[in-house]
Amino acid sequence: MMSPPAILCGCLLTFAAAAEFAGGAGPSFRADGPDAERYGSREGFPACRGTEYVGDLRCRVGAFSRFDTLFPARAIAPSPHPVPFRRAGREAEVRYVFGGEERTLAQYLTRRPVTGFLIARGDTILVERYQYGRTDRDRLASFSMAKSIVGLLVGIALEEGAIRSLDDRAQDYVPALAGTAYGATPIDALLRMRSGMAFSEDYADPASDIYRLARATLEQDPGGSLAAVRRFDTRRAPPGERFNYASADSAVLGLVLAAATGRTLADYTREKLWEPIGSEARATWIVDATGNEIAYAFVNAVLRDWARLGRLIAQGGSVAGRKVVPRSWLDASLARSGQTDIPQLRYGYHMWQSADAKRTLLWGLRGQNVLADPETGLVLVQTALSSDDALDLELAALWTAVRTQLR
Repeated sequence: MMSPPAILCGCLLTFAAAAEFAGGAGPSFRADGPDAERYGSREGFPACRGTEYVGDLRCRVGAFSRFDTLFPARAIAPSPHPVPFRRAGREAEVRYVFGGEERTLAQYLTRRPVTGFLIARGDTILVERYQYGRTDRDRLASFSMAKSIVGLLVGIALEEGAIRSLDDRAQDYVPALAGTAYGATPIDALLRMRSGMAFSEDYADPASDIYRLARATLEQDPGGSLAAVRRFDTRRAPPGERFNYASADSAVLGLVLAAATGRTLADYTREKLWEPIGSEARATWIVDATGNEIAYAFVNAVLRDWARLGRLIAQGGSVAGRKVVPRSWLDASLARSGQTDIPQLRYGYHMWQSADAKRTLLWGLRGQNVLADPETGLVLVQTALSSDDALDLELAALWTAVRTQLR
């Protein structure tokens, strides 16, 4: 799998008024972006059909902002009482060091295929920019950032008693998994990507298990998520012993959550997260052929609502003094986070953590990120069209500059 950005590098950040932001810290909209023609600008950024975006770059801008028009989706209604952000009087001009040279945020966005970018501190937006003709009304794709929503919902369901114990096995809630290796796997192991199951998450290999899972769920095989996860039934290690990032673990957790709560994931998200954080816009979650949300990915939301979710994490699970997620759950995620195949990062309850177990990262394929720092209250959100290890490292350099200098 591609690496999420490492949390490293100390850099320089200063404030300056930008001419294009004369009215304050955005939002700012750019009609094009880096390699815009390659990404379909001449055709108006088409969404194309189905999963054509995987191999056809010209489809990605449209697909990643209209994902819920390509596949069946269930709505997540916004809060009836949205909590607005304030805006700084001037945008933060970010300078950071990467590759031996000083760079600015403007340079970063000019060279990187970013569709949306936002920095907030507490309830104040410091930077908000959009490229490739995207706007603050577009529902931007999450990919695996959705996994962290599942993790937060499990914590809420545990506190409410819908899930009795993290030592319970998946089959205790989903009897159709009885007799399978996944059915015998404890919820705790699924949360920490330590199911011990054989599963290859290689996005560069169309024959890998992640593509098999996607074809069975996203592409609407009749059996949906349940039939899909039953296909992966080989255990390579005892549960809890070895980290192996596997989207099938998340798919099983989604089935457990739905069964335990008697609710769809979208409706549970609306009540327990989207309304309490003061979301401003409708979100959606792609569903499989049986009507179950595809729990390992595919939540779509406006950029500021992704920022609200990051703020919730940065504020210890509360909004305006109201508990939304148990702080003890977020603390446990940090405390229970373990080593991964990425030295700078650990993995807790379906959330990436910095190696020092102080900061949280929601990560999705192709450059989707929400970074939250409880110490400073800072949140950075990025949605993008593609990424690689070098781009992830540059984002890490930029984030560390923000975190260490913008307090």
